[in-house]
Amino acid sequence: MRRLLVRYDKDIASVNMVDTLISLGGWSDAGTDEEGHKYMSNDDDMIIFIDHKHINAEHIDKSAIAFGFKPDVVIFPSVHSAKSGIPALTCHPIGNYHEAQYGGESFKLAKACPSLMSDALRSIKRNCDIPEYNICFEVTHHGPYLETPTFFLEIGSDESCWGRKDAAIIQSKVLTEVKESNDYVNVIGIGGGHYAPRFTELALSCKVNFGHLLPNYQMDGFDDEDIARSIKSAMEASDTKLAYLHRKSMKGAQAARLIALGESVGCEFMKSEDFEPLTGN
Repeated sequence: MRRLLVRYDKDIASVNMVDTLISLGGWSDAGTDEEGHKYMSNDDDMIIFIDHKHINAEHIDKSAIAFGFKPDVVIFPSVHSAKSGIPALTCHPIGNYHEAQYGGESFKLAKACPSLMSDALRSIKRNCDIPEYNICFEVTHHGPYLETPTFFLEIGSDESCWGRKDAAIIQSKVLTEVKESNDYVNVIGIGGGHYAPRFTELALSCKVNFGHLLPNYQMDGFDDEDIARSIKSAMEASDTKLAYLHRKSMKGAQAARLIALGESVGCEFMKSEDFEPLTGN
């Protein structure tokens, strides 16, 4: 699998993760493109160096393609910001269900990468020996927009955590490990909160990969047409018709409404007992 890693030079977590990876060896300079982006390569991997904010790096995959490298997946190492300041190691898909406020395009989701993103979460859990770090998915919530499957790999949640080398070492290990797709079932996640605790729990315990995640707050106050559109977009951008609904995060009437809306756009719902348990992870 050909991976494009995006190093944003004003993001300390991005710099530390990528530079730690480079220090492991095997990387060489690959040149500079017409836009001024520097590249480094290592077998099927390429790093692109950018100096503009990654959530606004629209179509950065096209820059790499024009340079002569067509990626199968794009990974954005990044800081994660949260008012809580809770230390966290996260990964998440990208895009906007509604108006674009933080990069990307309105009402458009970038293609998810369920297998690699879920394996990244499992790799974080396997490699993390720092007790205070919360390991979790985040839901889909910002740009940029790309046409290549992509996800963010993050260190959070404030300045006291972003520059930690121990966290960067863990995430660099994730980048060395997560290179090939698995054959687990792919689903989208519907319901729950921003840090997707139920989807995180399932990905860490079962042979299931999560693509786009549509939380309750992205559906609250929206009409049936908008919610059905969001579910359909999440399925299409995750290349699946399967979904898992976090039923305990909502009332029964809301769950019934979402199931009906999902089924109206071709969605098939799975339950936790449908997933095979993970062993030895």
